Amino acid sequence: MISHLKGREKALEPFGWRGRKAAWIALVCLHSGVFTRAQATRFLDTHHERARRLVHALIAQGLAAEETVPGIRGIGRVCRIYARSLYRALGAEHVRHRRTATPAVLVRRLLSLDYVIEHADLPWLPTEQEKVTAFEGLGIERALLPVRVYRGAGGTTRRHFPLKMPVALDSTRALFVYAEPGHDTATALRSWGNAHRGLWRALQRLDRSVEVVAVGRASDETERARGVMRGWAEPSGLGQPDPAIREELERIERAILQGAVQILEEFGGLQAAMKRSVTLEKRARRQAGRGSIHRGMAWQTVRLQGVRYR
Repeated sequence: MISHLKGREKALEPFGWRGRKAAWIALVCLHSGVFTRAQATRFLDTHHERARRLVHALIAQGLAAEETVPGIRGIGRVCRIYARSLYRALGAEHVRHRRTATPAVLVRRLLSLDYVIEHADLPWLPTEQEKVTAFEGLGIERALLPVRVYRGAGGTTRRHFPLKMPVALDSTRALFVYAEPGHDTATALRSWGNAHRGLWRALQRLDRSVEVVAVGRASDETERARGVMRGWAEPSGLGQPDPAIREELERIERAILQGAVQILEEFGGLQAAMKRSVTLEKRARRQAGRGSIHRGMAWQTVRLQGVRYR
């Protein structure tokens, strides 16, 4: 049993899927929407012929299609589970995984799934709503979560964690996965890190360890990511004190200098305000002495090493 699925694989029984195969289909739908036969073979611990039969059964039911992806070579065909009814049964009807995607997005989804396959026992938060609910449950404001705004004829839609990459959370640690689709620079990784900066700081204030794993296909990709993550973990740059702490400190200092009794009374008087100032100074020094994450790691895929863009 995969605990983070929370029994959702049982919702696939009306489709004729049970046990480990149902868990696999649920895992794919919630984390990527796409998979290769090699990935299915690994997860199911079976012969590639049985993985072929599983794919053909999904296709025969009208739940999936197996496609050669234009713009990508070295991967063979990719199975995409697209049936809305299946996603609806899993409580993820509106997830965009079932739709076709650009080559880069598809590779990112496959890489994300590859890491989850090898770490299926972690407490993953597979859907956007589960991520938002979990972090808000810790008292973290939604405004600190990474978000992208989409505007269309139907209005404005806000999507949190828009890249839909894996996040795991337990009582001591938050693990964020970044899947590198093969960019020539670290710009996309840095942008992703900037979008998560507020959330990482909030988690650190809650004494949660913040860890990042960069998943890639080639050694140059993982080495480049290691360099970026080393910078994030160093006590500089992103490791600046929380602006709210600095603002409160400055407010106390101004009140003391100006003799603003009314403001000092908000803190319980002059002595209490000075004591609060000392506490804030210590907290600011601790924050300035650490990076935005505690640890960064790189993980290189084996099954997708041969993937290349045409």
